[in-house]
Amino acid sequence: MKKKTTKEKLLMILKKNKAITIDGLMDFFTISEPAIRKHLHELEKQKLIKRKAHKQEIGRPYYTYELTDKGHGIFPNQYEQLPVELLEDLEELHGPETVKQLLFKRMEREEAKLLAELDGKDFDEKVNTLVEVQNQAGYMLEVERTPEGDYFLINYNCPIANIARHYRQVCKNEKIMYNHIFEHSQVKPEALITGGAHVCRWLIKNPAVDSGQHS
Repeated sequence: MKKKTTKEKLLMILKKNKAITIDGLMDFFTISEPAIRKHLHELEKQKLIKRKAHKQEIGRPYYTYELTDKGHGIFPNQYEQLPVELLEDLEELHGPETVKQLLFKRMEREEAKLLAELDGKDFDEKVNTLVEVQNQAGYMLEVERTPEGDYFLINYNCPIANIARHYRQVCKNEKIMYNHIFEHSQVKPEALITGGAHVCRWLIKNPAVDSGQHS
């Protein structure tokens, strides 16, 4: 069996212990405390662990270390496959229409949240706020503005791509949602991760330009 590195051993210890002090960690190692602290610092920089301060009535605060969500994610899990399997089970039990309704319900919930965030904003503000909100939800969106005032919305990471690859309704729902949010604009996908592209790329037309062209 391959011997674990110090960092791998630290992560394993933190997986088994919700929070642990440096003294607690030292019980598992024979190397020096400064060496352990160096590894902990590197794991913090990688956002795999986090350090928490705890106040004491007397003396300086002490610190504990624990895994972040990203740190937990390096261990084997079923996050990717389980949602798809549950939807497949639901489809087998109640038919494809039930899955379609469930995914549409998810879209309606996401749309309502976004509409609340974008309420009262003009076109440019809507686009930039959408990017900010969606990135907080795990997407990796960037935006490019054309000389005509249109926008390209580029998504490098879809948090539910595993579901979307099995159920293309997810992408259809996203198009419906974007058209509801930008009700005076034309929104269309130019590339989709589920279609084999490395990004999802949406064109959002500037409503002022479109209305000027049709006047």
